[in-house]
Amino acid sequence: MTQPTEDPDKSQSPTLLQTAASVLSAAFGVQSSKNRERDFKYGKASTFIVAGIIFTVLLVLALYFVVRLSLRAAGAA
Repeated sequence: MTQPTEDPDKSQSPTLLQTAASVLSAAFGVQSSKNRERDFKYGKASTFIVAGIIFTVLLVLALYFVVRLSLRAAGAA
């Protein structure tokens, strides 16, 4: 009787932390070729699209609050 083997694609797929690091690296344009190859070979496009949208929304919100704090400190708002 043979033991079931793990799906090699499943064990190679990027973890949540690796996906987040890849999205951040892509945002700054500093992704290594090794990680880029892993992402394209084993990652799912939908995961990276959702992570990219979440990153973009968080970045816009952070910028919004920094500008509001700056304006409040300057006495404009």
